[in-house]
Amino acid sequence: MATIELTANDEAEVEAFAGKLFEACLATMELANVELGVRLGLYEAMVSAGAVTARELAESAGIAERYAQEWLEQQAVSGVVQVDDASKPAGERRFTLSNAHAHVLIDDDSEACMKPCAGVVPWVGKALDIMVEEFRRGRGAAFGLFDLHDVQAAFTRPVFVNHLTQHWLPAVPEVQGKLAAGEAARIAEIGCGEGFAAITLAKAYPNAQIDGFDLDEASIAVARRDAAEAGVADRVQFHLRDAADPTIAGDYDLVMAIEMLHDVPDPVGILRTMKKLAGHAGAVLVVDERTEDSFTVPASETERLFYTFSTLHCLAVSMQDGGVGTGTVIRADTLRDYASKAGYSKVEVLDVDHPQFRLYRLW
Repeated sequence: MATIELTANDEAEVEAFAGKLFEACLATMELANVELGVRLGLYEAMVSAGAVTARELAESAGIAERYAQEWLEQQAVSGVVQVDDASKPAGERRFTLSNAHAHVLIDDDSEACMKPCAGVVPWVGKALDIMVEEFRRGRGAAFGLFDLHDVQAAFTRPVFVNHLTQHWLPAVPEVQGKLAAGEAARIAEIGCGEGFAAITLAKAYPNAQIDGFDLDEASIAVARRDAAEAGVADRVQFHLRDAADPTIAGDYDLVMAIEMLHDVPDPVGILRTMKKLAGHAGAVLVVDERTEDSFTVPASETERLFYTFSTLHCLAVSMQDGGVGTGTVIRADTLRDYASKAGYSKVEVLDVDHPQFRLYRLW
């Protein structure tokens, strides 16, 4: 163990940095308690019941009263719920979840929903175990090892609900026009994950036929189940298949890849497949992270988030089988380079504003 000698000038920096890490630790532990409430359905129980005592929450949620008391008190001191009178005996205190906080914790379709952030906490432990070894060997790791598909789908769900048909599709006017006119249209989604984008499009446009491709078996299983439950399985087909496979054929009006190109070992191969599937008349749309144009310090909070996921997941996935190792922080110039190597002559950044995603039209 090293002993670091400090000068008088170091003291303020030590205090500030130690405080920053303590706040990060506190935030992590508080998020873990939010995840506990999510898994046990405690927030839903509180919304249904209004102001509750620990006993009432325990009875409605099917948990032990002593744990209910401790969790409610923790949620109150962290500012998630309100307590009517902290000076009352523990059994008499009533706790309330406000409508605003309930919206953030429960409404899966809202862009304000932060439930997926809490879901990251238990996932990080698994990612650390994988990445400690991966940092030493440097060979890459399969996407399925990380068991991230549910968390990733939860993050993107509100984006698709609120932007896909409202803002993104209109940026490709010939496709949107065809769909809006009720004409038959074929769409391919490369790296479809759990299929929420494809299902969203199918529900909005009964004239759309959609094929989703992904290599993750767990994601495809969820996608097929959800398509059936949504009543669109007759028009949405999900294929457990490598989208870089040159034998994939089709003639699509739109070929899209959403937040996946940075994860794949062979992005050029993926883009070649997309170009072939679009043919002469189809559109190719790539949606990926809205990164800074170059490495920047200090960085925005969004850029910091991209880097945390990259070191714990995306870089390793993109290095699998000798992959190029793009990682989460895929800059616009990197994508342009991949597109050029795949045979495209033009990459247009579409005029669509979103804090996390940038849309590229490839020609």
